[in-house]
This record gives sequence, C-alpha cells and structure tokens, in this order.
Amino acid sequence: MATSIKNVVILSLCAALTACGGGGGDSTSTNSATTVTTPSAPADTTPPVISINGGVNSITVTQGDNFSNPTASATDAVDGVVSVSVSGSVGSDVGNYTLTYIARDAAGNESTSDVVVTVVAATNTTQPVTAAPSELGIELDDWYLSIPSDVDGNGRSDSIKETELAAGYSHPEYFYTSADGGIVMRSPSRGFKTSTNTKYARVELREMLRRGDTSVGSTQGVNANNWVFGHAPTSAQANAGGINGELNVTLAVNEVTTNGENYQIGRIIIGQIHANDDEPIRLYYRKLPNNTKGAIYFAHEPRTGSEAYVEMIGSRDNSTSDPVDGIALNEKFSYTINATDALLTVTISREGKDDVVAEYDMTGSQYEDPEQYMYFKVGVYHVNNSSDPGTDTGQFAQATFYDIRNSHDGYVFSE
Repeated sequence: MATSIKNVVILSLCAALTACGGGGGDSTSTNSATTVTTPSAPADTTPPVISINGGVNSITVTQGDNFSNPTASATDAVDGVVSVSVSGSVGSDVGNYTLTYIARDAAGNESTSDVVVTVVAATNTTQPVTAAPSELGIELDDWYLSIPSDVDGNGRSDSIKETELAAGYSHPEYFYTSADGGIVMRSPSRGFKTSTNTKYARVELREMLRRGDTSVGSTQGVNANNWVFGHAPTSAQANAGGINGELNVTLAVNEVTTNGENYQIGRIIIGQIHANDDEPIRLYYRKLPNNTKGAIYFAHEPRTGSEAYVEMIGSRDNSTSDPVDGIALNEKFSYTINATDALLTVTISREGKDDVVAEYDMTGSQYEDPEQYMYFKVGVYHVNNSSDPGTDTGQFAQATFYDIRNSHDGYVFSE
C-alpha cells in the first residue's frame, strides 16, 4: 500500500563530543528537527465531456413520424464515466424544440450540450377527392336530404329527393365531398326548417325505402316507404317496407357551437329513429367549449310521458368536466342503432378501444300501435338556435360521414 507522508521529522543526536565540535569532560548535547512539506493535488475544475451519439447538434423530423431522443455518454478526467440526463421534450406541432443534455462530476463541475429538433409539416401526397357524394361508396338511393335554404320560396327548407341525390347532387356550403373521401354535412345555427313544428335547422338525410318510386304514394304512413317494429301487428308488418331496423354509421364530428344558451352549446344530433310525431331515439354528440373531448348520449321519447336520457360516454350536463374517455373533434368513430321489437341497442365503436353498449326497453312507449311508422335519420340536426346572435346564421356545426348503411327484415336493399 502506498503511504503519503506530509511531514518528516529528522532527529540528529551527537553521539560523541568530537562529533559535535566540543572537547573536555562536560559537554551539552543538542537535538535538531527538520520539517519537509509536499504540495497538495490541484482542485478538480474540469467538467465532463458529453458525446451525442452520431455527433449531431440538430435533427429534422417529419410531423407524425416516430421520434426518440438521441443517446449520449459523458467522461470525466477524474471520475471516468459519468451519467447524462436530458431536459426538454419534442412536441407534435411544427416548430423547433431544444433537448439539453447535462453531465455533472463528483466535484460539481457541470457541462451541457444542446440538440435542436425541428418538426416540419408532412408533405400531403394524397390527391384531393373530386368525386360527388354519391360516388364515395355510400348508397344514397334510399335517402333524401334536407338543407336550410329555401330556393323554391315555400318558406321551408329545401328537400333533395332520392333520385337527384343519387345522381350526384352536392352543395358547396351544406353537402359536399371532403378531401379524405367523406360526405360533409354542415349546418348553421339558424336557417329554414323542415316544418313549423321544429325549432332547429339541419342538414340531414331522411330514410326513403321507396328509392324514388313515387307510385308508393305518400312518404308518410305504414307503407312501402317506412318500416315498423317487430312487435307491431302483423297487418302493419305486411304493409310496411321493412320490419325492425339497424343503422350503421362511421363519422367524425368536425365543429360544434361554442356559445348560446347553456343547455344548447356544443350539441348536435347525429342519428335518429323518427316515428309519426315522436322520436324513439335521438343520438347526441356534445362538446363544451372548455373541454377537449365530447360526450355521447341518447334520448328516448315515449308517445306519452317524459323523455328518458341514457349517457354512454361522458355526461350531457351543461358544466361537465372533460370526459376521460370522450371523443375529440375530428376523431373517427362508429355507431350502431339496432331496433328489434321493443328493444333499442346502441353501440359506440372506436379503433383500439372497447365498444360502449347501452340498451333501452321501449315496452309501454306505444310504438307498436298499428298506425305507427318509422324511418332513420342521419346527419347534423343542429339543436342550438341561440349561438352568436350578432349574425344571421349563427355558428356552424359540421360532421363528415364515411359510412352509412341501413337494413331491415324484409327490405331487399338492406346493407
């Protein structure tokens, strides 16, 4: 083992008088001491040296691509290898982000090294879709469309019949093809309405089982244009265009209102079963202005008595907090409304998540009565007529639809 000696004391003793330079019988002996001091090691003032893997100090990544921070190591002249930490993060938005690598040795010396990560926008290589709404794979032969304009001057919203719709109809403001191949339905808060009985504007499809065959007669009634529930009398089933029903829709809600009456803000109806005068189901999407995600719920309206509400994702409350598992604007999701006899079943589906399913027993709601007929509705029923009072039309609501399929027992064009 090596020993460090700082001070060495050397004692010299004169053993003989002659050696000490004296003579005679009596003499005095003298001890002498000598101190030797070695210098201390110099203080460690040198910080570690950081090495970024690849020797980079700037990186460019494309928005949407996966990114991992580059690795780094550090060595110190005294301590050898020391650990390296990183501060900062890279976001998903276009811009510059700085990652700071930090190394510190045992003496407290610190060094840093920055890497600037630039996120650039992805190049859009997708060609815009120029097809008409009827050419996107959604069959429009058994739907007609209501939009909140009044071209014919009858004081009510305009209706585009099945044959015109299937022939390629579009409207630049209310009903058109999206860049990603969906059907956009966009409705203002205020506009011409389908009848004097409704308070709200809409851009909405109404199911028409007659598929343009006007010889069926009236669009209303228990006839080949509409369907009935499976617990309706057999005579009604024989006259209807179908029995029971299922509606499958894939969509993304793009825009909702941010002001107006508290109970109306941010809500739209995206699907319905409509009867003669009432609605066995209205399916809602609602997102409040301070929330990042929206809720899904539905209402059941019996022919007599009070409506019942069923919350499926989040809450319909006027001041609810952000739904933990809610649906954001522009997020694709699907819903299925299945009506079998007196049982309603609603399913919400999203990629990578479990389905959310709710059932409602309509027994006692009186929709099995022989004169009651049904039809599906799909679109943007804009149930906020109070937004942005400084303008004529108020704020808009918008959704893009990628799949719409309707089916019924006994209906040969079921999808």
